[in-house]
Amino acid sequence: MDELNNQVIGNQTDNGLIENESKNNDLKIDDEKIKIEDVKANKNLRILTGDRPTGRLHIGHYFGSLKSRVELQDKCETFIEVADVQALTDNFNNPDKVKQNVSQIVMDYLSVGIDPNKATILLQSRIPEIAELTVFYSNLVTIARLQRNPTVKTEIAQKRDLFGESVTYGFLGYPVSQAADITAFDASLVPVGEDQLPLIEQCREIVRKFNSIYGDTLKEPVAVMSEKGRIKGLDGNEKMGKSLGNALYLSDDLNTINEKVMGALTDPARIKKDDPGNPDICMVYYYHKLFSDENTCKNVCEECKKGLRGCVACKKQLIENINKELEPIREKRHYYENNPKEVMDILMSGTAHAREKAKETMEKVKKAMKLDY
Repeated sequence: MDELNNQVIGNQTDNGLIENESKNNDLKIDDEKIKIEDVKANKNLRILTGDRPTGRLHIGHYFGSLKSRVELQDKCETFIEVADVQALTDNFNNPDKVKQNVSQIVMDYLSVGIDPNKATILLQSRIPEIAELTVFYSNLVTIARLQRNPTVKTEIAQKRDLFGESVTYGFLGYPVSQAADITAFDASLVPVGEDQLPLIEQCREIVRKFNSIYGDTLKEPVAVMSEKGRIKGLDGNEKMGKSLGNALYLSDDLNTINEKVMGALTDPARIKKDDPGNPDICMVYYYHKLFSDENTCKNVCEECKKGLRGCVACKKQLIENINKELEPIREKRHYYENNPKEVMDILMSGTAHAREKAKETMEKVKKAMKLDY
């Protein structure tokens, strides 16, 4: 979307976005998904994104979403949700873990450059309208449809140790809660990875069903696709996470980074320093492509293939470049760690602002549903 002031978007434009046909700046978006680079500055558009507070954020979050959020906060009205209620769907037996990580995630947001004067950071559990919308939407979705959602199916299979053979209603239905998150704040755009697209499509289905029954009330969100896919772990695993022990956290200190990178997976066929290597299966080269400049990456690749670069030297260069990127983040985080009240004040202030938006949505929804007694 171009910088349009009162100009709006419904038909496809050269930018891959839409022109609003209404005169009141209510944006009507018809695309199902767009690329993040196609999002142009337009403060009439609202973005909703967020994370579950189940642990500190790592470089997978950083390259996958956080850097994009810093950019998007200057382009669109941005809401970032700390989804503590959703975190309880598979952490219901460990509420302390969820509570303790709320402030950790907010500190990570602030440390990477999320500006509370530009973006609204909010806490899901403090906005009861989301829970209320979840109940209303649950009437519009069948159990069979939730069971067919490929994202939910995959996650249930991964959590068999927790759920056994019978998943809880709360976890099975979390896409309904996500639809409530998105629509509560009238969000037009939702940044997601490829594996999350089925959740956005389910939200769009709920919105269409609601509007078909109660009248044109809610907005169908558009998925905003990240340039980078999921970032691999240090061990080469397609997923990076605390439980897998393969993550580099934004808050990791120099010694921790050094220890983790020195243990990163390299070409297992390369025994001696001057053996030719295959950088395409080496996680050190993979991370060089994230943290090092193009010329460095080219040299790493060529020297590795010719056996002119040892793995230890390559790892040390990577560690240096990682720390160049993360040191400013750690410095800012150190400030917020020493000022926890400021962190919670930012979160509560953002939540209060977000709730006013949710109240506006709930007023429209209840009027459409004839619940405006």
